[in-house]
Formats: sequence, structure tokens, C-alpha cells
Amino acid sequence: MKRYSDQELLVLLNSLESDRVERKESVKGDVPKAARQAICAFANDLPNHNEPGVLFVGAKDNGEPAGLAVTDQLLRTLADMKSDGNILPLPVLSVEKRTLKGAEMAVVTVMPSDMPPVKYDGRIWVRTGPRRSIANEQEERILNEKRRYKILPFDIYPFASAHMTDLSKSVFENDFLPAAFAADVLEANNRTYEERLATCKMIVSPENPIPTVLGLLTIGRNPQDYLPGAYIQFLRIAGTDLAAPVVDELKINGTIVDILRRAEEKLAAFNRVAVDVTSAPKHRLDMPYPPAAIQQILYNAVLHRTYESTNAPVRVYWYDDRIEIGSPGGPYGNVTPENFGKPGITDYRNPNIGDVLKTLGFIQAFGRGLMIVRTEMEKNGNPPPDFDVSQNAVICTLWGKR
Repeated sequence: MKRYSDQELLVLLNSLESDRVERKESVKGDVPKAARQAICAFANDLPNHNEPGVLFVGAKDNGEPAGLAVTDQLLRTLADMKSDGNILPLPVLSVEKRTLKGAEMAVVTVMPSDMPPVKYDGRIWVRTGPRRSIANEQEERILNEKRRYKILPFDIYPFASAHMTDLSKSVFENDFLPAAFAADVLEANNRTYEERLATCKMIVSPENPIPTVLGLLTIGRNPQDYLPGAYIQFLRIAGTDLAAPVVDELKINGTIVDILRRAEEKLAAFNRVAVDVTSAPKHRLDMPYPPAAIQQILYNAVLHRTYESTNAPVRVYWYDDRIEIGSPGGPYGNVTPENFGKPGITDYRNPNIGDVLKTLGFIQAFGRGLMIVRTEMEKNGNPPPDFDVSQNAVICTLWGKR
């Protein structure tokens, strides 16, 4: 991540016509929305500078200081723009307080994305000179072309043996597109079916319409034909170890949406609500496990697992005293077995699958799942969750009430 010197920042701050600079006096009113649009545009890097763009907060349009006090709260507000899930794929950016022209300013430095086009609020924003706007069809094609020459994560690798007919056009047009793009963008859309698929990373490009891993997992007719391990294995075990009788089992196939919804239905059927009429003056409902905790671990298992070179499924084993959810593939990138679960330590093996889950409403924000799990378990009266983290797998144990 590049860090500009004070002199480099001053050059950018004074460059009034640059397409790598945006200035805001504060974060009041509609500024947070405009700031996210700017971050999105810098990440798309339409002019192909291959250099970071900079958002100055606390600067007037002419580059002079606005006299803004740069507080920790302001810096946190700007940093949250990275992970609140409104900009997808997640941008790479840094936020810092700098002193320029004798005054404090918040400086947001945004790296060009390896996976354009980047969207904010269902729209693809770009910059040309001082102009910031929604990408037109030609600009969108340029961004798609840029992606083809980057080092890609596995979730948008092409699957050479797959064909366009392996993707469901009805699911893409009726379910995915309305969730992924704003209604006005779709209404004005003159792009071909292949161009829309390419923009959403479901195929490589209109000229090379090979489905990607993401396309097969999201809108594939039979994803497991190509990714045989991309399913959930559910077992309900009447006991506390694998030697005990299995009273229910299910292999859950389909798209990532299918497997998550069916897995949630199966888990909800066993997470029965008991009515307690003895321990308090008023009766209360008592659940063995908080649904939100189960959901978060299940979603994380599907999102963070490795799909490459493995036939292993996500395993959900419900014992009499606990639920174990195991995800193939250990921690990734900045996350290690030693720092796993610590606040602020996140990385994404499958960032584009994360985008799809956010788009379709399974994820509300990034980097907060384990905090939600711990909070919900405590509120429900369950012991804290345990995590067994190795280079090959992550297994979460949710303990029943004791």
C-alpha cells in the first residue's frame, strides 16, 4: 500500500484538474455519499494510471484548508467506507490524519482495484479529469478488459470445460441483476446478455464467454458438476461423538444461495424453541442456540472456504451438546492461526463470493461476523464459541447451554 509523502500530497492537493484527487470540506450532508462515489471511481482507475487516488477531507475546492478538526471518530467514519459493504468489491484503502499547509486533513488513499468494475450502491463510478460519473457502456467494457490482465483470485477463474448453457439466464436476470444494480441503471441498460454477465464476473468476457467459478456457484444449473466439493454435508448425531447414531443427514447441493437457504431451514428445524414457565414470573421462549450466531458461522464457512483443488464440503455436525461447522481451507492472507478472530484482522480468499453474498442480503457488513457470534452466544446464555484453526481447515464449535 503506497504512502504518499507530504510533498507528493501537496502536489495532488494543488492539482485542480486531476482525476486522481477529490476534496471535501467535511463529511456533513451528502458528502459521505459523494466520498463513496469518489472511492469507487479511484478503485476503478478508468484512465489506467495504476497509481492511488486521494480523497482529502478538510480541504476546499481550491485546495486550501477548510479548518476541519480531524478526530478519531472522523477517521473511523472514513475507514468504515471500506468494509460496510456499500462498495463492491471491497476497496483497498488507507485513512490517516496529515498536516498539510499548516492544517489537519484526513487523507484517504485508494488503490486501483485488481477486479474492476467496482460498484457503489449498484452503480459503476469512474473519473475522467475532474468529472465523476456513472460509467457508460464503453467505459464499462474498458473496465472489463482491464480485469482480464490482472492476477485474479480463484473465485473468478474461468472454468474452461464449462459453457454458457451451464448458467441460468432466468436466475441471473430475475434474481441477481435486480439485487446487484439500481433500478434506473437496469432500465437504461442497452448491454447484451454477455456484457452483463461479464460485468458481474459470471463469464470472462463477451468475446470469451467462459463461465467463471463465481458464475457457476451463483447462477449455475448444476455447480457441483464442476465443483464437486461445493456443498454442505449436514448430520444430526444422537450423542456427543461420531460413533453415536446418525438420526438425520442431508447432502445440500445447488448454488451458494440454494445451499445456504436449505441449510438454514434444516438447522432451524432442529433449533426448536422451548417455553419456560417455571424460572420466571412470565413465561419466556428459550432457544438452544441463537439463530444469528449459527447464520454467521455458516455464511463464513461458505465464504471463506477454499474451492480450489478439493472435494471436501462444508460440514455441519449437530451433536447433543454442540454444533460443529467445519470449513475446508485454513486462514488466508493477513489472517493466521495466531491472530484469527482478533478485531480488525480480516482478509478474503473469495472476495467476489463475498460481493454476491452481500448483494443478495446474506451479509450486511464485512469483518463483524465473529463479534456478532460471540455477542449472540453470550446473550442467549451459551458458552463462548471455540475455533480450531489450522492450515487445512477452520472448525467452529458452538456449545449448547450447560
